[in-house]
Amino acid sequence: MSWKSRGGGGLESASKNLVSKKWTILICFGCFCTGILFSDRMWTVPEVKDIPRGMDGEEEKLKLISEGCDTVHKDAKREREDIFGEVSKTHHAIQTLDKTVSNLEMELAAAKAAQESIINGSPLSDDSKISESSGKRKYLMVVGINTAFSSRKRRDSVRATWMPQGEKRKKLEEEKGIVMRFVIGHSATSGGILDRAIEAEDKRHGDILRLQEHVEGYLELSAKTKIFFATAVALWNADFYVKVDDDVHVNIATLGATLARHRSKPRVYIGCMKSGPVLAQKGVRYHEPEYWKFGGEGNKYFRHATGQIYAISKDLASYISINQHMLHKYANEDVSLGSWFIGLDVEHIDDRRLCCGTPPDCEWKAQAGNVCVASFDWSCSGICKSSERMKEVHRRCGEGENALWNAVF
Repeated sequence: MSWKSRGGGGLESASKNLVSKKWTILICFGCFCTGILFSDRMWTVPEVKDIPRGMDGEEEKLKLISEGCDTVHKDAKREREDIFGEVSKTHHAIQTLDKTVSNLEMELAAAKAAQESIINGSPLSDDSKISESSGKRKYLMVVGINTAFSSRKRRDSVRATWMPQGEKRKKLEEEKGIVMRFVIGHSATSGGILDRAIEAEDKRHGDILRLQEHVEGYLELSAKTKIFFATAVALWNADFYVKVDDDVHVNIATLGATLARHRSKPRVYIGCMKSGPVLAQKGVRYHEPEYWKFGGEGNKYFRHATGQIYAISKDLASYISINQHMLHKYANEDVSLGSWFIGLDVEHIDDRRLCCGTPPDCEWKAQAGNVCVASFDWSCSGICKSSERMKEVHRRCGEGENALWNAVF
């Protein structure tokens, strides 16, 4: 009995499972059909009139694309203009900053020179007092005429020709912005007869710049050059600083016009550029004790301006003033100056009008309308017998007094 009962219960359970599966399939099929009917009613197909057809649609697309390209092009152009504008502003700001730094360095050099003068117990010179009272007065150029104790006749020949005297020299400073001074240091015997003679000469003419820290000597010309530029940049705020020997003839108006053309350039070095041989043999003129630094025998110096006359811009004079204690001095002054600018961003300007010959060379050039800036004899490194011939050179090659007073720089 028990076995039958268990068997009957198993058939009844299987029947129930079969019915249950059939109903599940029917219910799922019914839901699927209902879903299809519901989707057909809710789904909307866009009307035909909303769809662009033929060429009208294509033109509309091209128009949209074209307008988009124009917008992108205009945006890119505007962006480039904005970038160029920002770059221009940045460049201008950098230039202004460089100028400000240069002015601060120059003022620092001036303050340092005044401080050293006080520490050394040396009274301020008349030029220092004039510089203080003139404040920010700007000059075109400061011309330092290199001279020696034994060169009184040379100085007088320059005073009688191309260097204005007395009130004319003061007028030259005030109206044209040109300062001119003979440059000399002190003798080995401080306060001796040579120093007293120079002091008396300066009281009479008022055209001598004394270098307080320099002791005169032929082998000390490089040191003298450094001290001159440091002193000059401390006393006068000028665009250019010029060094010229006292046995060279100079046309000041032509020099001023030549330098004025380079006013907008920050760092210029102007002169007759050369590259002479390095002389290793002892006992010869212009012997270079440090010849080995320039390579083997037969080598030449780097390009530099000849020493009779050259000009440098304010930034370079300030650089020399600030770094004078670190600048190396070679035997030859012109070589030393050229070496100080190696490695700097300096424009070398080779102007052959700064090294014309004496008559007839400078005379022919003047007649042709190409007035020389400076004239001298290469064989003498200056005008041969300059104290005797300076007036002749001035008469034949000079630009005329009116040229200076009518000049506009």
